[in-house]
Amino acid sequence: MPKMKTDRGAAKRVKLTGTGRLRRRHQNRAHLLEKKNSVRTRRLSREADFAKGDEKRVKRMLGI
Repeated sequence: MPKMKTDRGAAKRVKLTGTGRLRRRHQNRAHLLEKKNSVRTRRLSREADFAKGDEKRVKRMLGI
């Protein structure tokens, strides 16, 4: 069997916490920030958890 390869695109976008949870960035935080109010941009700057259905697939992409 060949080695399992890590999906490098996923690895750059996902962080694994010490307790094993996967964290991701929110969308809509990259540009056109002037028209978005400050409450929204602060909320989007925090990291988010993955949905349960996606978590299994992302772990497989990372080789966890």
